[in-house]
Amino acid sequence: MSPHCAAWRDLLANTRNQLSEVVPFQTSGRLTRISGLVMEASGLKLPLGSSCRIQVPGDGTIEAEVVGFAGERLYMMPTEDVYGLAPGSHVTPLEIPPPPPKVGQAAQPFRRAFDRAKHLPVGEQLLGRVVDGNGRPLDKLGPLDNKPARSLISRPFNPLHRAPIAQTLDVGIRSINSLLTIGRGQRMGLFAGSGVGKSVLLGMMARYTAAEIIVVGLIGERGREVKEFIEQNLGEEGLKRSVVVAAPADVSPLMRLQGASYATSIAEYFRDQGRHVLLIMDSLTRYAMAQREISLAVGEPPVTRGYPPSVFARLPQLVERAGNGLMGGGSITAFYTVLAEGDDQQDPIADAARAILDGHIVLNRQLADAGHYPAIDIEQSISRAMTNLITPTHLERVRRFKQLYSRYQRARDLIAVGAYVPGSDPLLDRAIEVHAPMDAFLQQEIEERADTGQSLAALNGLLPEAL
Repeated sequence: MSPHCAAWRDLLANTRNQLSEVVPFQTSGRLTRISGLVMEASGLKLPLGSSCRIQVPGDGTIEAEVVGFAGERLYMMPTEDVYGLAPGSHVTPLEIPPPPPKVGQAAQPFRRAFDRAKHLPVGEQLLGRVVDGNGRPLDKLGPLDNKPARSLISRPFNPLHRAPIAQTLDVGIRSINSLLTIGRGQRMGLFAGSGVGKSVLLGMMARYTAAEIIVVGLIGERGREVKEFIEQNLGEEGLKRSVVVAAPADVSPLMRLQGASYATSIAEYFRDQGRHVLLIMDSLTRYAMAQREISLAVGEPPVTRGYPPSVFARLPQLVERAGNGLMGGGSITAFYTVLAEGDDQQDPIADAARAILDGHIVLNRQLADAGHYPAIDIEQSISRAMTNLITPTHLERVRRFKQLYSRYQRARDLIAVGAYVPGSDPLLDRAIEVHAPMDAFLQQEIEERADTGQSLAALNGLLPEAL
């Protein structure tokens, strides 16, 4: 038999097998109870994470997702408002159809979890677009094509197959490029309280970064901030190579979780294409709060300051999806904002995020109040991959900078009241001499871009000596 005939025979066999698995009738259940955001349904047996449609009396449907079960009852969370639902509404499963068979390709059965999860559109069509957590456009640029599509969950990446962090990434911020050097594939945390300037800093990174693609996930933030970030911080030029996934605070917690997973899936798609991606997620704390709302609603007991155990299980699952791909492939450099006032060790989310990330940048409110922008606290910030990315000479200058900066901060009160006698401490004398240039070095205007070469040249001019 010729290869052409054999390929068509296999296609017909695969189609026959796929049709034999089709159920000739549609199953449905009934809505029995709504308590807050948790809905209960009976008459259906669906796996965890399955999507359903609930019929609204009259005309219309509401989409929901199975988040738990107890005996014959299913616990569901809606992705939109539940106004108008009535007792006994029909609940039908929303199944993901398997891909159709193709000539010359083997059939791919749905055996893995990510095959059965929700698939949303990805690809080049998303560049310059603003979408919600369900893949629906929020701008007025027309609908999106559903092809290609990608699952919201992915298989855990084998850590032994990842490419090491070996190349620096230019983010356009002088203090970060020189003193907190970021590598491609690194996952950084941006720790800051509210109103300290983290959104402005993220917008500067998005405009000035050397990454090819930028994926921005605005999770649980104010709706007004979404528009301001796109128009003021990101800008028209930054939006052209960006994808913005917006799930503001007024949407359901399930939609906020889905928005974070969707932004990560888009970044994974471009990474698999060999592209270098910058993933910005604002914020990781709102993601954890959304998971807490869902877990507490279905009855999971809290263990740490009101956070159930599932929250701390979901955080590394989301963060570990970022990073480098295979050797010679693409990368995802991720920045996750964490809402933390100063160095609050009592905040469980900040403490957990600090442990699973590859470094953290702390924004200080006192610096922001003093007009010091960006308000990066160099003493509390660290990049764990920095030592493998920079030269020994650069590392010595960084150590010298931090040594002088810290020495001046410890003696700040003595200097202010005139209690320090010049000449008593040579290191402090040098710190006083270079404090003003160092302070100017750490500050940067919003419209100012400082690439890696300019940042290193400024650092070398500031501290020509070594330790």
